[in-house]
Amino acid sequence: MRMRLPAERPAEPPTGFKIAHPMLSQDGRRAGFTGVSLGGALPYGVLDEARCVYGLRHRAPHRRCDCGFHCVHDRATAQALLSTAEHRAAVLLEVTVLGAYIRFERGFRYARQRVRTAEVGPCACGAAAVALADAGWGRPGWRGLAASCAGCVRGRTAVSPVTFALLGGEGLRVRAGGGAARPGGAVPAGTGLPDGLGVPELVAEAALLQARLDWFQSLLARLDEDGRGSGQG
Repeated sequence: MRMRLPAERPAEPPTGFKIAHPMLSQDGRRAGFTGVSLGGALPYGVLDEARCVYGLRHRAPHRRCDCGFHCVHDRATAQALLSTAEHRAAVLLEVTVLGAYIRFERGFRYARQRVRTAEVGPCACGAAAVALADAGWGRPGWRGLAASCAGCVRGRTAVSPVTFALLGGEGLRVRAGGGAARPGGAVPAGTGLPDGLGVPELVAEAALLQARLDWFQSLLARLDEDGRGSGQG
């Protein structure tokens, strides 16, 4: 005799919280995330379906497997995971649980999800982040990203929070330094600015551009000094 789990039919999809690493595709056209534990080898999109990490053909979440997306019920529980050394560069996600799910005491294991909000912490140096920059690691076809301030971006591949949100699509919101970057923000008529950029987003974009300009100027100054130095011999 099989024991069946109780079936739930909520009026609205449940909400959960988790941490993950932001990712940028190698061609720079897509943004996504990857998990910090079991599913870390499989980057996923803002709206995506879970796949079995062991390569089995059953649908996730399977009762006799660990496959499926995972999240916890409580925001504070997920946020506490960011305190550990190996998770300091991760971001906090608020997700909508979609499809079939299995409820546990502390969270869900489920088939599909939509990432609604990603909260980016400070740069590793402690300054407020204005970009998500190449973290020096990745997965096949994907670069891992980490929060970076204007002074630490330098020549690394980087995107601003609003650009990451636009690349992720599906209404993703990205919060960094107390501001929220989301597609569809109001832009004053006649400014010639792209849709989705408000004042906080423009500040972040300007800081990122200024950081790159400062880096290039420092390189030019160094080349100029080297050139003059070699001519004195």
